[in-house]
Amino acid sequence: MVINRKRLVFGAAAVTLLTITVTSLGVHSQGQALFKGSPKELVDEVWQIIYRQYVDGTFNQVDWQAVRREYLDKNYSNKQEAYKSIRTMLNKLNDPYTRFMVPQEFKNMQVDTSGELTGVGIQIGIDNETKRLIVIAPIEDTPAFKAGIQAKDIIIKIDGTSTEGMDTNHAVSLIRGKVNTKVTLTILRNGKEEDFRIVRAKIEIHPVRYSRQSTPQGPIGYIRLNQFSANASKEMRGAIKNLEKNKVLGYVLDLRGNPGGLLYSSVEIARMWLSQGTIVFTKSRFGDREREVATGKSLTKKPLVILVDRGSASASEILSGALQDNKRAVLVGSKTFGKGLVQSVRPLNDGSGVAVTIAKYFTPSGRDINKQGIIPDIKFKMTIEQRKKLWLKERKTVGTLADPQFAKAVEILSEKITTQYSTSIEKSAR
Repeated sequence: MVINRKRLVFGAAAVTLLTITVTSLGVHSQGQALFKGSPKELVDEVWQIIYRQYVDGTFNQVDWQAVRREYLDKNYSNKQEAYKSIRTMLNKLNDPYTRFMVPQEFKNMQVDTSGELTGVGIQIGIDNETKRLIVIAPIEDTPAFKAGIQAKDIIIKIDGTSTEGMDTNHAVSLIRGKVNTKVTLTILRNGKEEDFRIVRAKIEIHPVRYSRQSTPQGPIGYIRLNQFSANASKEMRGAIKNLEKNKVLGYVLDLRGNPGGLLYSSVEIARMWLSQGTIVFTKSRFGDREREVATGKSLTKKPLVILVDRGSASASEILSGALQDNKRAVLVGSKTFGKGLVQSVRPLNDGSGVAVTIAKYFTPSGRDINKQGIIPDIKFKMTIEQRKKLWLKERKTVGTLADPQFAKAVEILSEKITTQYSTSIEKSAR
């Protein structure tokens, strides 16, 4: 099975983040020829995509043939009626990540690869169990982040409109808006409701920032990766090369709050740290396995510790899971989000689009990340107050020894550096 990796995304529906490359499918059937040019053709086009590509051959225990008969027996006087039926049809799959987008929604989803966008700066999804609208993660240094929105927050209202039963596309359309306009998100957190009034802004995102940190053990490289966008691997490569020139002894890679992004970006970055071994493999409903492996071109072999938390999702879980399974890195923090499904985004004939779950991904050892998440090697949680203090009040201390989780990572890294250094001396003495 050949997969065009650049059009695959990991993570829930994005308010602002994902960079998506799409290709046309060209699905046609005898039935579609009969409906050509009619709203019914669009309904059948979506049905065909699901029929041919959906990850579960049982269609989540739904008689998909019967669904086709039901929805093609209907008469549609306009596209709006067809759109409504398509959404109802897809809801039968009970999969929040397989979703339909009208032309404007589809256009909004195709975020410019430059990483420049307008909005509040969060990724949202539908919780599989509660069916509530949930924050995957706020993007660093955006209005939502500065307002105090956190991963796992439940959005119960948008400008006073209840989100009960609302899909992510509708939520996106309500949250987005012009620069300097305001939107109020009513958040449910730990059983308490709170309103967050946020001013929309133009956001320029640079996925990587890094620094050379002085520690008692010696200089180490700190790299924070905020998202797996189209330019993330290029920025990561530059960061590692620069830090290598500065003679760091080891690295801390910070994936906290990173909600994911593009598959190929996570694979390219994994290859910078890993010399050999499997990075990730995906399984479709046909039993096909697509495996990504290291290429022997890692940029460094120095010790690595990765910071993760509940906001580390999808592509973050691919990278951290790959390096953990290959014993290339030690993971410190708390359990990750748990999102292990692959979506392909398809344009439709009228300019609308559909995102369809086509595969599940697994770590090199075969772990199914979906719903389970990645368990760190060293569990080190912060209290709610510690998180607020670090991320909202004292942001400049993130990635310094005043950051409790970073300090723990440095402690673990120091042990690894000492062990590696001792091993090198021992080999030299032989």
